[in-house]
Amino acid sequence: MKSDKTSPTVTVLGNVRHQPDLQTPPGKEGVADVLEELFSYGTTTRDRLALQTALDDIAASESAGYDFSVKVLKDQFSRGVELLADNVLRPALPAQAFAVVKKQTADFVAGQQKSPGYKAERAMSVGLLPARDPALREATPATISSLTLPDVQRYHASTFRPDLTTIVVIGDVTAEDARAVIERWFGGWKAAGVKPALDLPRVPANPAKEARVADPEVVQASVEMSQEVGITRFDPDYYALQLGNHVLGGGFYATRLYHDLRQENGYVYTVDDTLSAGRTRSVYTVTYGCDPQNVTKARDLIVRDLRAMQTDDVTPQELRQAKALLLRQMPLRESSEDAVAGSLLGRAQLGLPLDEAAQAAKRYFELTAGDVRAAFAKWIRPAGFVSVIRGPAAP
Repeated sequence: MKSDKTSPTVTVLGNVRHQPDLQTPPGKEGVADVLEELFSYGTTTRDRLALQTALDDIAASESAGYDFSVKVLKDQFSRGVELLADNVLRPALPAQAFAVVKKQTADFVAGQQKSPGYKAERAMSVGLLPARDPALREATPATISSLTLPDVQRYHASTFRPDLTTIVVIGDVTAEDARAVIERWFGGWKAAGVKPALDLPRVPANPAKEARVADPEVVQASVEMSQEVGITRFDPDYYALQLGNHVLGGGFYATRLYHDLRQENGYVYTVDDTLSAGRTRSVYTVTYGCDPQNVTKARDLIVRDLRAMQTDDVTPQELRQAKALLLRQMPLRESSEDAVAGSLLGRAQLGLPLDEAAQAAKRYFELTAGDVRAAFAKWIRPAGFVSVIRGPAAP
């Protein structure tokens, strides 16, 4: 709960933590996607039109699903949460709508699986993960078409649990009033059975691989280089790796990758690097776009720069600049009510302290060039990338 009297509104954001790769019954892949689309078809007490009319009457915007929200004027806060809870906890899941949504979802997946973007994403997943890893499960037109309405109803009942749900309230409301309203409309929600384990298993370091995906609609190549990194979001080295990322990329021409690959050699049009860290898995990624003949040249320079991060300290100027970029971005990421609420929700669901931003700022400020070098030397494998090149077919 966070009070903000900037405007006479209240925003509620919620999330039901779930993991379809672990919770979906065998042969039912895609059931979560169908369920998500059915929340807009009303509740067991209000059909689609009645629910929307009730929301319009109080000028509220609402959405339901595993991520749910309502934004409403403060004097209609309780009514808005009432309607939200009705939609989240008691979706109608009507048979007629189910038939329509199932066909639309199956048709969408059939088209999606033919697209170069999907094929590139799939090639990356297969390259990074061991065979039969849960995250390699995928919905197909066949699994979606085989779904029944009871399958969807059972999936809702088993995956929507209060003990996996976090709700954040922000706006012109006191903490006491917010708690009372949430408890009034969500307080009767009870969990049944044992709380499921939702963390994917740890995975070993991936071997180096390369895959090419033909895309007849483009003339340039889009390259993604990714690797599994042995840390989690809770590892202290997470902050040193992120600081090093901002030396490599994150400041346009002022960073190493952009300077070396574009400004000095003209190999790429764009280049970026990210570290996505979770509870049990983390992936380090470098992406770039270039002419097809420059794919290997650009990759060799990226590997060279990564090796340099492992053997040589970054300069004092680079370290100051990276810290400044990181520290200035942190308040900008929480410059609106929705952004603040989203940040709090994400931290709570991941298991981070709610004041993690303040703690992170202190850690970034205290890091040294030696800390960055040591983290890159320990965790990043310049020769261990899975590379997926999406571009025009070879002549």
